[in-house]
Amino acid sequence: MLRKVSTALALLAAFPLAAHAAVDAKAGAEVFKRCAVCHTAQKGGGDGLGPNLSGVMGRKSASRPGFAYSPALKKSALIWNEANLTKWVAGPQRMVPGNKMMFPGLTSKKQQADVVAYLGTLK
Repeated sequence: MLRKVSTALALLAAFPLAAHAAVDAKAGAEVFKRCAVCHTAQKGGGDGLGPNLSGVMGRKSASRPGFAYSPALKKSALIWNEANLTKWVAGPQRMVPGNKMMFPGLTSKKQQADVVAYLGTLK
């Protein structure tokens, strides 16, 4: 019994609980309300201070027609996948120094995962 308990404790230490929390796109929609100050998300909608994020998952960075992106973001040639969007929402200036986005980033790993899940629902 003691061996099972110590094994379980070792596994918990190796994999923090936050990493196992379920990703929730609905909660991400709530987090996105902060982003909606600058970004729209409606399919076919216009841009705000930032580009419309409908269909962002899988899109090349700085590729929305008509939006004036920074030279730094144009040079980055990123593809907005789950990993890159997670890094971006955690700190846009850390990921692509010199881009126009002044958002400091989400510090909560859970909120990062949730908002990226929500962005993945925008078609």
